[in-house]
Amino acid sequence: MDGFTQWLGQLQLDWIWNTLILVASSLLCITVHETCHGYAACFLGDPTAKRMGRLSFNPLHHIDLVGLVMMALVRFGWAKPVPIDPRNFRHPKSGMALTALAGPVSNVVLAFLALLLQPVVLWAGLVTGAAGAYLLLFLQYTAILSAGLAVFNLFPIPPLDGSKVLFALLPDETYGAILRYERFGMLLLVVLLFLNVLDQPLFAMRSWLLDLLQGIVLSLVNLFQ
Repeated sequence: MDGFTQWLGQLQLDWIWNTLILVASSLLCITVHETCHGYAACFLGDPTAKRMGRLSFNPLHHIDLVGLVMMALVRFGWAKPVPIDPRNFRHPKSGMALTALAGPVSNVVLAFLALLLQPVVLWAGLVTGAAGAYLLLFLQYTAILSAGLAVFNLFPIPPLDGSKVLFALLPDETYGAILRYERFGMLLLVVLLFLNVLDQPLFAMRSWLLDLLQGIVLSLVNLFQ
């Protein structure tokens, strides 16, 4: 009986640590995503995010509780959108498109760095005991979640980043008309997620991206070896 109690306690402890690491990885991914939106907008001439204190890597400035839970449960989620005023851009449509792309691109870079750090951590001998295992788990979660966040946001459904890129390619008249109905995109997105319509394409795209990044990492490791 003592052995079972000890095993049950260890199981519960592992679950707690696993959940904490998953939440920490989710916070990192969404914080990097939103902060890079803000920096891109600021670079292109819109200081709105800077004025509102959103150019920060403090996750408390970006958390949306529902989006964070979705990230932890289904590996796709969102944060509070960074405020952007396209009127401050010299070219509003292209400015919005580039600002939107900054988020997914930052997540691709973060996923690559997380994958790259895994062999570095192993080579440096930092994987010792539970702490080392948890570090590798954090890097693995970060790679998976960040890649998932990147491909999820590239879907051309408002308010996702992919829609802003797509809209920028449309004629001005069509662009203005679509923007009037952008608020209904979130409802459509929720319905599609509820019906699991996006699950397979998102999983396939995320797997392809992770395989691509992992292949680049392996090539670099072989080159340095």
